[in-house]
Amino acid sequence: MTDTILYSRAGHIGRLTLNNPERHNSLGQEELEAIRDCLTRVEADDEVRVLIVTGAGDKTFCAGASLNQLGAGQLSDDSFQKTTEQLAKLRIPTICSLNGNVFGGGVELALSCDFRIGIEGTRMRVPAAAIGLCYPLSGINRFVERLGVNMAKRILVASEEFGAEAMLEIGFLDHLVLRSQLEEATRDRAQRIADLAPLAVRAMKNILQQAAGEGIDPENARALSQMCTDSEDLQEGFAAQREKRKPRFKGS
Repeated sequence: MTDTILYSRAGHIGRLTLNNPERHNSLGQEELEAIRDCLTRVEADDEVRVLIVTGAGDKTFCAGASLNQLGAGQLSDDSFQKTTEQLAKLRIPTICSLNGNVFGGGVELALSCDFRIGIEGTRMRVPAAAIGLCYPLSGINRFVERLGVNMAKRILVASEEFGAEAMLEIGFLDHLVLRSQLEEATRDRAQRIADLAPLAVRAMKNILQQAAGEGIDPENARALSQMCTDSEDLQEGFAAQREKRKPRFKGS
């Protein structure tokens, strides 16, 4: 694996770091493949209950796809979209901890996560129209799905730049904190989710994703719900309520 993409796990919390701050954490073919490898590893590890996605450095979370590789024909839209699609479909919750500005495909990468925490003073822009690129179809669909068609037009068609407060106002960010608070805010949010019943969390994420996409499959949704009803975790949750203690969920 390239050292420009790092992965680690502490307890039930995984952490994927874009580690190329000199190039504003832009993503070339090697980085995209490494991210997909990390996500495959996360998906196979039942101990991971939540994944944090962040960037190294204090300027940019991600500047999107490597323009040098795009211009040289060394990087296809398919590779980037395959990566964001895998991230979006991850069965566990994901938190994007934006350590700085976010541009281009980095915006879609962040939108592929379930939650986004940003810091004051940052900026967001997708300059595809400014350099003559039509954003990939699946990516356009993700912008519309997450932010609505009118906002997608402002971001993609008009190539508007948004400051941190505007990013929060339009719903791109869920939380906006001071730079000094980012690590603690991210860790607290991740731990709060990791302490919840993992079967119920994954089931509801699955159903919500269906609702936001082509619609809920009733049979599948009922099966997911029944799995939670029949779980040991539910009995543990009831017991913890009776005994006025913190539940100890096992994911079974």
